[in-house]
Amino acid sequence: MYVDYESAILINYSKMTNLPLKTSDIVTDPKESQKIQSIDGLTFKKLIGASLQWLKANQQFVNSLNVFPVPDGDTGTNMLLTMQAAYNEVVNSDETSIGKMAKDIAQGALMGARGNSGVILSQIWRGFARALDNLPEMDSEILVRALNESRNTAYKGVVRPVEGTILTVIKDISIAVENAQTKTQDLEELLKIAVNAADESVKYTPELLPILKTAGVVDSGGKGLYFILEGMLRMVQGNSLEASAVILHPIENMDLSDSMEDIEEGQDVEVVIDFSTNEPLDLETFYQRLSEIGTSVQVGEGEGMYRMHIHVEKEKTNEPLRYISTLGAWSKISMENLELQMASKNSNNKGYQLSEFHEGEIAVVAVSPGLGISKILASLGVAAIIEGGQTMNPSTEEILKAFEDLPTQNVIILPNNKNIILAADTARSVSVKNVKVIPSTSIPQGLSAMLRLDPEGDIEKIADEMTEALADVDTCEITTATRSVEINGVEVQNGKIIGLLNGKLLVSGNTVEETCSHLLGKADMASRERITLFYGENMSRTDVDKIAGNLSQNYPDHEIEIHEGGQPHYQLIISLE
Repeated sequence: MYVDYESAILINYSKMTNLPLKTSDIVTDPKESQKIQSIDGLTFKKLIGASLQWLKANQQFVNSLNVFPVPDGDTGTNMLLTMQAAYNEVVNSDETSIGKMAKDIAQGALMGARGNSGVILSQIWRGFARALDNLPEMDSEILVRALNESRNTAYKGVVRPVEGTILTVIKDISIAVENAQTKTQDLEELLKIAVNAADESVKYTPELLPILKTAGVVDSGGKGLYFILEGMLRMVQGNSLEASAVILHPIENMDLSDSMEDIEEGQDVEVVIDFSTNEPLDLETFYQRLSEIGTSVQVGEGEGMYRMHIHVEKEKTNEPLRYISTLGAWSKISMENLELQMASKNSNNKGYQLSEFHEGEIAVVAVSPGLGISKILASLGVAAIIEGGQTMNPSTEEILKAFEDLPTQNVIILPNNKNIILAADTARSVSVKNVKVIPSTSIPQGLSAMLRLDPEGDIEKIADEMTEALADVDTCEITTATRSVEINGVEVQNGKIIGLLNGKLLVSGNTVEETCSHLLGKADMASRERITLFYGENMSRTDVDKIAGNLSQNYPDHEIEIHEGGQPHYQLIISLE
């Protein structure tokens, strides 16, 4: 690597990232002043660390780019956790070979991949590493080859590639760098071109994917990839990897569901405060002060108020409130002991009993979003249950761990969510066992598939029968809109109740009861005989009984069942059988 960095930049980078950077990392050549001709494994690790930090600074912005007005804004979180797993794989490595370093990074990303965006990102790194296999350094020619392989591997990893997504962005990046490489071999210049290409590609995604244009957003996965590359460029240029300005997002878009993810030392208590200010809030000063108090800082803005989220040490529990009190008046405060929450989360007392499993039988691994649904899955013969669902996609490694130690070679996975299918497929591909993934996109589909299970049968035949069973049910979902937008000809207002039939938004209403009634009116009820209601953690049994009573009047010939699902985000999940 030939580069002429100022020592001040070196010191600045070390302070910003807490990543060790020694003066020996910098090799200067007077003939190639300020040009980077090649990079080795250690430098590549630092670039990955920088991209991780910059993605983290922009995580909530990426999360806010919802393509549907439903609370599934977890792309930024999924990509961040995937990158974190990739970096954790090499954080203590002194490997100088970029080929070996890239291979380890790709492996970490693969095992930590979460959601569709995380899985595709892991495939990008997998292709990148494949092109660098056993190479000591990377120059401009190899970079072009690596980006081309990233593109090819990512596209191959998706059954039906859709343009206007992260796939399009990596394709445009690879084309732009390949075209520019004939004019310059400076890796910094090529990185600039890659970042600009990513930016332009992301801006154009709404033209390729109408749903983005309708919702008024760009593709979230593509934007996440842009921030990953921009973080690398910022490191090379000696720019800050902290957010240069606090971008305030609507309170309703704040995702605090992952508060227990990777709780590190010094994150003992979660504090959330709603408050108003006496004077306009100086966001830069505000954010800086909170960063001095604790970590995991988030800020949201509502009508005439703000919401602040922070993790602090036990000794600093009251400091956020003291600081907020100097700015104005607080209206609501909540605190959670994260240590106790994590202990509870990791407890073996799950609240359900898995069915007895005999050696050699077909083992079914299912993803469940709530305790009530987990109990039902367990009663149907599931051998292992993974907690997950909307906004809480399990990683490839978590799926793999769920069945690798089971005493059988035959495993069937029920993802029960469209965003988990790719991670499940990845777990299948890296396992030595005979694994089949049933492409269930909802809990009703997963339950329907379980009714076809014969643990002692032929796995090929059983997997086919379980897949066929997915068509035996329709899935209705009732949730709350997080964005005002028109989708599928339906006018949606932020905070209104919306209804989806088999994943398609069809109705919007003021109440759960009203929306449920209108949604079932859109379904082919004549071909169905049973209505099963799974109510979420924020619904009372009394309210569900009232809804069921109205449904029984409207559909007197249908059987109606009610189960406590316990799922977050969705007031009701309804199975029509």
